[in-house]
Amino acid sequence: MPTSFGDLDQRVVNTIRFLAVDAVEQANSGHPGMPMGAAPMAYVLWDRFLHHHPENPHWFNRDRFVLSAGHGSMLLYALLHLYGYALPLDELKRFRQLGSLTPGHPESHLTPGVETTTGPLGQGFANAVGMALAEQYLAHFFNREGFDLVDHYTYGICSDGDLMEGVSQEAASLAGHLKLGKLIFLYDDNKISIEGSTDLAFTENVPQRFEAYGWQVLSVKAGNDLNAIATALEAARADTTRPTLIAVRTNIGYGSPRQDTEKAHGEPLGAENVEKTRAFLNWPAERFHIPPEVQAHTREAIAQGATSEATWNNLLDNYRTTHPALAAQFDQLVAGNLPDGWTDDLPVFTSEASGKVATRNASGTVLNAIANHFPFLIGGSADLAGSTKTLLKSEASYMPDHVGRNLHFGVREHGMAGIANGMTLSGLRPYVATFLVFSDYCRPSVRLSALMEQPVIYIFTHDSIGLGEDGPTHQPVSQLLSLRSIPGLTVFRPADANETAAAWRYTLAHTDGPVALALTRQGLPTLDLDRYPVAEGVPKGGYVLAEAEGGTPDVVLLATGSEVALVMDAQAQLQTKGIAARVVSMPSCELFDAQPNTYRHSVLPPEVPTLAVEAGLSLGWYKYVGAQGDILGLDRFGVSAPGAEAFEALGFTVDHVVEKATALVGSPLHTAE
Repeated sequence: MPTSFGDLDQRVVNTIRFLAVDAVEQANSGHPGMPMGAAPMAYVLWDRFLHHHPENPHWFNRDRFVLSAGHGSMLLYALLHLYGYALPLDELKRFRQLGSLTPGHPESHLTPGVETTTGPLGQGFANAVGMALAEQYLAHFFNREGFDLVDHYTYGICSDGDLMEGVSQEAASLAGHLKLGKLIFLYDDNKISIEGSTDLAFTENVPQRFEAYGWQVLSVKAGNDLNAIATALEAARADTTRPTLIAVRTNIGYGSPRQDTEKAHGEPLGAENVEKTRAFLNWPAERFHIPPEVQAHTREAIAQGATSEATWNNLLDNYRTTHPALAAQFDQLVAGNLPDGWTDDLPVFTSEASGKVATRNASGTVLNAIANHFPFLIGGSADLAGSTKTLLKSEASYMPDHVGRNLHFGVREHGMAGIANGMTLSGLRPYVATFLVFSDYCRPSVRLSALMEQPVIYIFTHDSIGLGEDGPTHQPVSQLLSLRSIPGLTVFRPADANETAAAWRYTLAHTDGPVALALTRQGLPTLDLDRYPVAEGVPKGGYVLAEAEGGTPDVVLLATGSEVALVMDAQAQLQTKGIAARVVSMPSCELFDAQPNTYRHSVLPPEVPTLAVEAGLSLGWYKYVGAQGDILGLDRFGVSAPGAEAFEALGFTVDHVVEKATALVGSPLHTAE
């Protein structure tokens, strides 16, 4: 690959710089400094190394590029426009404006060519690790002698801020352990953050840290040296046994009076400084100026990309002839289709055969039953596979020397979730697991799963005070409400093994957003399918599990998860007192809320008082119980005690449910609390 550079290359670099400067000035908002300093390295990568097809951003075997330093979004938008993606210049002129394709930070579901949504620092780094992991797994699965069907690199640009964040450190550590040799990051080492010099808070030796992670570390001493950048990228590609970090010493706001200061980071340069920058770099005064020779050069990527994709398509055609079964699986992967017969082995649980089953155990049974149907269902836990029941029993561990389907993320919850986003963006269907209380460590990445509409499966076990003796540090109280507050995230808290199986069935068929499964440690009674409408009810989010005797309820007992068994027992006791109670199970508030009003009112009649019971914050249940209802929730932290004792100590007993329900229907048993 040629590495010599001339005047035209420098004009392209300056075009990138000034597209960023002009867009930020026009918006009167944004981050000009990073694109100005990082433009040379970005240009070398995109022009000489990146295999992509601008007219088909979703070509499967393209190299991936992740701008982890998403605040420098105009760098990416300038590249996308210049290289011929469907991002017109007018969209650059509408940077950060309502309805534009150029939002303040890159959004993968919005802008053609943007691989992942970045901006929260460190997230893009973790996503890139997931993309590289997916490439490694799929190459192992599909590639055969003479057919390197899956063969691409994952490149990224990260900043000082990215490398300060814990999520990037977690992901980098795992990437080095797994020897993800086709992952290459350019580190924009400009030594400036928002508050000033990085010396204020970040004086560690970054190269040594990454060497300790097991990365190849290279350095470029001058960020404007295009030849040195190209040489480093060639060396990075040559070592496929280790991921590579290339530390490039850059100058934030290069060429402007604000160069090398925090003033270049997150605000427009200002008209006077822009004029001085144009003079320094000998650039025309015209805003959004693109020299014709620059446009002609960068648009060569369209023909080059078409040739690369055509060559690969020919390889795929020959692969279909030589390896038809694998080719069919590849087509299924690319199309995102579910395999035929995938529901055939879904287990059915019975009270007679199963007795009480923890929903985490039921989930593990379902996962193992369907695994053979889903070769691209791959995942693991944050060092809790035995507790979360996420080990695939017939599969090997994913290790540097052997690519299996059981991933071991170590105690790295945030990195795990960020990596899962990258895996999903590259076509895999990952599941990741930890205790529900530690979903807080995953939350920023879960939120981005929802924002990107990526179908990551989150398995959160030990879902309540029922986990027992580990006590309030491990007993989730606020986490269910916290997860339910994320737009686009579907949360299930199933009441038994069969609701768990139904939740998994919905989850695997749901491909336009993430799902979280909140599962118990303790055993729960099994709801037999021949007696209870579980299969029909779970996809609707909430349903009448047990009707009041006579069909007309005096009160509705609404519950989720382990508390459903509690209200079932309370229903029987209320009946002995002449109170007809309906039991409603609500495994998913999001799915229930999406139902028509007629259905929701048929389940929760507005004229009938409702008692909601869940061992978590009561705040989320007011919309269901209304002014005449009540809530038995947990608006405090838990206690360290065996699970059954914890429930009793905190008021989750049959007698307490009966007392509250009786009060709602005006029984003499009502006592003030």
